[in-house]
Amino acid sequence: MRLATTTKDKVLDTLSSLRQHQHQGKRSPHKPLLVLLALSRLSTEGTSAIEWSVAEQTLADLIRDYGPPTSTSRAQRAAYPFTRLRSDDIWILDHDVPMDRVRPLVEHQVVGRLTPWIENALRDPDMAAAAARQLVESEFPPTIAPDVLMAVGLDPDVILSGAAAMIPRRRHGAWPGKVLAAWDRQCAFCGFDGQLGGAPVGIEAAHVRWFNHGGPDHVNNGLALCSLHHKLLDRGALGLDHDMRIQVSADFSSRTEFGRMVYDLHLRPLRPRPGTTLPALANVEWHTREVFKAPALAQ
Repeated sequence: MRLATTTKDKVLDTLSSLRQHQHQGKRSPHKPLLVLLALSRLSTEGTSAIEWSVAEQTLADLIRDYGPPTSTSRAQRAAYPFTRLRSDDIWILDHDVPMDRVRPLVEHQVVGRLTPWIENALRDPDMAAAAARQLVESEFPPTIAPDVLMAVGLDPDVILSGAAAMIPRRRHGAWPGKVLAAWDRQCAFCGFDGQLGGAPVGIEAAHVRWFNHGGPDHVNNGLALCSLHHKLLDRGALGLDHDMRIQVSADFSSRTEFGRMVYDLHLRPLRPRPGTTLPALANVEWHTREVFKAPALAQ
């Protein structure tokens, strides 16, 4: 089954509107994570239906692992998107329950699913892949998008192999090179400076405030990081404090000698070369609020 272009555009436009509830850079990936979970269900079981008992466990874990820090309960984390996605006209529940209320979801053993028109459209594999790609690329940086897809049960190689989703902003091609040069082509956290044939290898330009959440392609929003520490920064295992010292999340753990070396980064100050611009405090504060898994390790 191949869908008409107008249908594809309508589906993608509808899904892109899920992000409109964001305000002043605040991350809220709850609804996209629920849709991705429903897409996974549809691809493996032929239906997007998700029982509340499943959502309360699986969706809550996804939001905990890939959403911003939160103090809400496990059930409440899942109840927000499970009940409120109805307002986007792509999700229905088999019992009418109030927004955000957990008890009625449990009492009525509520089941949610995508509306028939969008579920039918997403039965097309190409359409489903395009929808999943758009959702994950709009919400997460490239370092962790594959992790999110695997966590919901989708194959990242299949989803991310197609053409890039349409995004309203274009990255500045010269930005990565400027960031790496500013930090002497070495990891700002551990100092790794591997090269192969004269070119850096395993060193990446990392946004402090994510590009797809308003982060600018400015040197004051960038760090040169090794691949490992880039990923740990984007997952919230690492961060920065107001004094530009590295923070290690108390949620991070490791049992091996090499893994435990991450602990040694805690409170280590950034040491840029003379003249290099440190990350802007506003960008650091965004990362602390929206990404870092607080609290940090005890001093």
